[in-house]
Amino acid sequence: MDSAVFRFGQYALDADRRGLSLDGQRVDVEPPALELLCHLVEHRGRVVPEKELRDRMGHGQAVSEAVLAASLRTARQAIGDSDSRQQMIRTMHPHGYRFVAQTTVDSPLPVATATATAPGVPAGAEADHEVIRFCRSADGTRIAYARTGEGPPLVKTANWLTHLDLDRTNPMWAHWFDGLTRGRQLIRYDERGCGLSSWDMGSFTLDDLVADLDAVADAVGLDRFPLLGVSQGSAVAVAYAALHPERVSHLILTSAYARGQQIRAGSDAERDTAAVDLNIARAGWRSQGISFLRHFASQFLADATPAEWDGFAAYQRQTTSPANGLRFMEEFTRIDVSGIAHDVTCPTLIIHARDDARVPVAQALELATLIPDSRLVLLDSRNHLFTADDPVWPTFLTHLYNFLSE
Repeated sequence: MDSAVFRFGQYALDADRRGLSLDGQRVDVEPPALELLCHLVEHRGRVVPEKELRDRMGHGQAVSEAVLAASLRTARQAIGDSDSRQQMIRTMHPHGYRFVAQTTVDSPLPVATATATAPGVPAGAEADHEVIRFCRSADGTRIAYARTGEGPPLVKTANWLTHLDLDRTNPMWAHWFDGLTRGRQLIRYDERGCGLSSWDMGSFTLDDLVADLDAVADAVGLDRFPLLGVSQGSAVAVAYAALHPERVSHLILTSAYARGQQIRAGSDAERDTAAVDLNIARAGWRSQGISFLRHFASQFLADATPAEWDGFAAYQRQTTSPANGLRFMEEFTRIDVSGIAHDVTCPTLIIHARDDARVPVAQALELATLIPDSRLVLLDSRNHLFTADDPVWPTFLTHLYNFLSE
C-alpha cells in the first residue's frame, strides 16, 4: 500500500500506519473494519465489489457476508456515518460499495501539523498542492488555515460557511481560488465551529473571530497585508482593520454589512422580517427540509438553479453541525461594527451587487459612509456570492486587482 494520509471532513486516515484520527485524536477501530475503510478510501474512484472487500479483509482467507456487514457498520460508525446516513460510504446495489466523501491526500504527517514550512518547500511558498496547517487562537481554539499560490499575500477572512478540504473543488468556491491566486498567495482559514477548525466553539464573539484572524496572520508570519472580507467575514475584516491599522494595507469588502439583520431593523416590519428569515433558516437546519434549504440557498445564489441550491445546501451540511449552523446564524444577525468602522485608516474598496438578495445594497452605502478612505463599486447582479458564470465576476476581479496594485 502506498504511504499516504487521506483527509476527509474532520478525519485523517493514515493508510501506511493503519490509523484513523478525528480532530487529531486517535479513533480506535477494529482491524477488519479499518482494513475495509482503507481499501474503500484508496479506491474511492470506483465501486468496490463485495468479494474484493472480503478478499482484502481476509488476506486470502474466507470472510463471510455477515463479517463484512459487521465490519462495514463499524467502519461507518467510526467516521460518523451509518447505514441510513451514507454520506461517506455509499451502498451501490447490487454491485458493492463506494467511498464518496471529498478527500485530499497528504504525506503521512500528524493531523495537527506544525506551522513550519514542509521540508523541501522554500520559505513563503508551498508545493503545487495546497497544504493545510493548524494554529491556536488566543483562547486555545484550533484554527485550520491554508496557503494557495505564490506571490504577495492576500488574506481572506472566514465566512459562512467554509471547509478548506472541500472548497477548492466546490463549484461555489473553486473560481474564487483561481481568481484570487493570480500572482498572489491566498491565505484563508476555517472559522471556529466549521470546516477543519475545532467544532467545539466555546466562546463565539466578534472579539474571538478577530483573534482567530490574528492567530492565522501570526502563524503565516505576516507583518502587513491586504485583507478581503466576504459577507459576514467583511464585518470581521472591518473590526480587524480598525483594531490593527498597522497590519492592514488594503481592505476589500464584498457582499458586506456593518450591522446584522436584527441590529439594523429599524421598524416593526423589518424586525418581523428578520425574525421570519431567522426562523425559516432554523427550520431548514433542524429539519433539513428541501423547501426550507432551497429558500435559504436562493438568498445567497439568486440566479442559480434548484439543483445548484441543493448542492449549496449539501455543501453546508458538510461544513458544520446543525447546532453550530444555528449558532452562526443567530450570532451573525446581531453583529455590529458600525461603531468602529470610522477607525479604519487604510484604503478600502467596497464591491456589492445592486440587487443582492441576502444583504441589501443600503448596507454597502452605510459602510462607504462610515469608512473614511473608501470607494464603492456597484455591480449589476442579484447574487450575494458571485458565481463563476455571473457576468460581473471578471469585473469584480478587475476592480480587486486594480485596487491592490495601487
